[in-house]
Amino acid sequence: MVTVYDVPAERLILKVAEKLKENDKIVPPDWAEFAKTGIQAERSPSQPDWWYTRAASIMRKLYVKGPMGTSKLASEYGGYVDRGSRPNKAVKGSRNVVRKCLMQLQDAGLLVATADKQGRAIGPEGQKLLDNTAKEVFDETKRD
Repeated sequence: MVTVYDVPAERLILKVAEKLKENDKIVPPDWAEFAKTGIQAERSPSQPDWWYTRAASIMRKLYVKGPMGTSKLASEYGGYVDRGSRPNKAVKGSRNVVRKCLMQLQDAGLLVATADKQGRAIGPEGQKLLDNTAKEVFDETKRD
């Protein structure tokens, strides 16, 4: 059986993002086209559908690394802020973007909240979506 671990992450995330576009519960907020993804970013993302890509990436991270909360996920999407002549400093990404994505994915039934307050984990429907998409990506890469 093919799982998320057996396929390239980039191809899987793009394919899952296409499938998330079809879900009516996952919609970018009105402010998404103007928002930066963290303090380290100079501008907002140039891709028009970056929200779906981020949501798919969050799903994959939760599948691979287990249950996580908003703060830990925000640090996964962080970077280094340019502080001029001072040394660069590691910062977290936008917690608001992560939180809204998590809430939308949970409303869609793809994530579940953990009972022991560890954050959110991938649900059965989310695991099914990722595994089926991984199989599709595996078959495509096999043909290439």
